[in-house]
This record gives sequence, C-alpha cells and structure tokens, in this order.
Amino acid sequence: MSKTLESLFNLPPAASVKPTADAATTTADVAQTVEDTQNALTAVNDAIDKIDAALPTVKDLTASDTELDAIADLATNSFKDLMDYGMNVDPRVSGTIFQSASAVLGHALTAKMAKMDKKLKMVDLQLKKSRLDQAAKSKEGDGGNGVIDGKGTLLDRNELLRAILADASKKGTSPP
Repeated sequence: MSKTLESLFNLPPAASVKPTADAATTTADVAQTVEDTQNALTAVNDAIDKIDAALPTVKDLTASDTELDAIADLATNSFKDLMDYGMNVDPRVSGTIFQSASAVLGHALTAKMAKMDKKLKMVDLQLKKSRLDQAAKSKEGDGGNGVIDGKGTLLDRNELLRAILADASKKGTSPP
C-alpha cells in the first residue's frame, strides 16, 4: 500500500499490519454461517417436499365438474319448462314465472362460469409451475445466466424454399 493511501485513510503502515486472532475467529464465524445457511436450505427443501407430497393427495377434481354440469343442465331444463309454462298461463301471473325462469337461468350461467374459472386457475398454476421449473433448470444448467440451450441454423430465404421443396418432393406431395 502506498504512503498516500495510508495517510488519506489514516491507516497504520503496511509493514506493521499483522494477522490477528480475529482473522481466525472470522473464518470460523463464516464457516458457521455457511453451515447455518445450508441447514436452513435443507429445512426449506424438506418443507417443499412435504408440500409436494401433499398436493397429489387431492383427488376427484373432475367430480366437481360433473356436479356443476349437472346443476347447469338441471337449471337449463327448468328454465325451458318454466318458459313453456309461462306461455300457457294467464298473462297477469306469467311475469312472476318468467322472473323465476330468469333466476334459474342465472344459476345455470353461474355454474358454468365457476367451472371455467376453476379450469383457468388450474392452467394458470400449471403455467407458473412450468415457468419456475424452466427458470430453475436454466439456472442449474448455465450457472445462473438464464440462457436457454438451443440449436439454430442460419438460412436465407432461397435455401429455406429449396429445403421445403426437396422435402415435399421426397414425400410425393405438392409444396404448401
């Protein structure tokens, strides 16, 4: 270290700096911290494994779909019956029947919407899981750079057309 830096930062001369017992203690502290971190990571991995083991126990997800379909079908059939009945009764009481038919049709719509929402949530969860799996796989494979392995070929338009025509002629079909 130069004298200028020593005077600027008000440090003792470089020759007089000797390793102390604090350096050994610091190394031991770092080793202990690393060990604690590894133990914490192991505990987190165990917790994740327990959650993964619990998830497959959810069974019969299609039962709710069939129940919602049955409710929607029943409500639709009841709507049709009420509409037919409302057309065949006295006009002064048909308004209440039509109002009830409308409420029943609303229940059918709600059942179908609940089924669609459930499917969309499942798809969303699957996409999130695949995104996380891809990110984890990418970080393991390339040292954390986020680069996806792939293979590409540089072609110009004419080479691509020749390849397509050659493939089509091998199959005996006309090109697209």
